[in-house]
Amino acid sequence: MTKISQSEKVPKHMQGIFDAIVIQTDNFCKTHLDDEYAQLARQATAALCRRRPSPLANGHVQTWACAMVYALGSVNFLFDKSQTPSMSASDLCAVFGVSKSTGAAKSKIVRDALKMGQLDPRWTRPSKLADNPMAWMIMVNGLIVDVRDLPRELQEAAFARGLIPCLPE
Repeated sequence: MTKISQSEKVPKHMQGIFDAIVIQTDNFCKTHLDDEYAQLARQATAALCRRRPSPLANGHVQTWACAMVYALGSVNFLFDKSQTPSMSASDLCAVFGVSKSTGAAKSKIVRDALKMGQLDPRWTRPSKLADNPMAWMIMVNGLIVDVRDLPRELQEAAFARGLIPCLPE
């Protein structure tokens, strides 16, 4: 499992953009979601600020803030009413003052740039990581297996190599 950088360091020329986006995502997450979404949004924003060229250099701050939360919401099933927290994509975009089509389009740019996908362990909320089956899948002798079904010494080896987020209970 490729780890994402938890660093919020960005190039000096991108610091203003980073700060402006993070203010919006932090406020949104504090009001409507939780601290885990806020932290992931900061990490995603920093990762995109470090890309060359950064897609965040062009466009409106509120559009990119919406796109960050929208992309993370897609990975974490934010739009599923059975999840907590949850909200519709339309409501998310409306809070940022962005059309749903623009929010979805910019979200795709974020997901593609950061190689995000559904159930992506790198972008899963930490409280939900243990429930994410993709976090526990590794390849052993050409077969994909759930590491939780393997002997403890293989689990420890997988953890030491950074293939799983933690040792299963």
